[in-house]
Amino acid sequence: MGRVFVKLRVMPSDVDVDLNRVKDEIARIKISDVEIKDMAIKPIAFGLKAIAVLAVMSDAEGVVDSFIAEIGKIEGVESVEVEDMELL
Repeated sequence: MGRVFVKLRVMPSDVDVDLNRVKDEIARIKISDVEIKDMAIKPIAFGLKAIAVLAVMSDAEGVVDSFIAEIGKIEGVESVEVEDMELL
């Protein structure tokens, strides 16, 4: 079983969402074989910001989808998109 590097974009549901709180909640997600390497708040447009999440995880079926689903459950998260995925 290999490992993949995944870059995600987490979009808030509103410009007033506390992105630092969302980052803290993402950091608390516990899924075996998922290691968050970095998170940063990035400007998108017109005052809207998103969270860029860089993580390394197993390429086993369902791991990436489970991680995305857990992030999507956080209050204030509108969507989670995979921007890039590469085998390590």
